[in-house]
Amino acid sequence: MVKITLVKSLIGAKPKTVATAKALGLARIGHSVVLNNTPDIAGKIRVLAHLVKVETVEENA
Repeated sequence: MVKITLVKSLIGAKPKTVATAKALGLARIGHSVVLNNTPDIAGKIRVLAHLVKVETVEENA
């Protein structure tokens, strides 16, 4: 699982980039989401690499 935190503003970003952030559930600076690390999530992270901070999170069983 990965924790994705929006660290830079979406103001002035391309509409596709803003849509990708919304698809991940990121709405404002400092907002974080924890998602499973799947190929589609990894691709979205790659699009937002310059705007987000990504951390690996341990799954609690």
